Amino acid sequence: MPILKNAQKALRVSQRKAAYNAVVRSRMRSVLKQLKTTPTKELLDLSYSRIDRALKRNLLHINKAARLKAQASKLLKAA
Repeated sequence: MPILKNAQKALRVSQRKAAYNAVVRSRMRSVLKQLKTTPTKELLDLSYSRIDRALKRNLLHINKAARLKAQASKLLKAA
């Protein structure tokens, strides 16, 4: 455990951010999994939104986000 006050606060903040980032990452992965099973236009739009939110929070590299979007659109075209 941190001893200094600012280190204690930094720990609380990082735990809060980690919990929220886990939620964002989980939502993104679950919608991508749904899209793979039943590709629809609504799920594609939702997956784009979730990927962009993860990118905004620095959970993904910009190139990985672009790759995921391209793969998602290919799934819809194939269906």
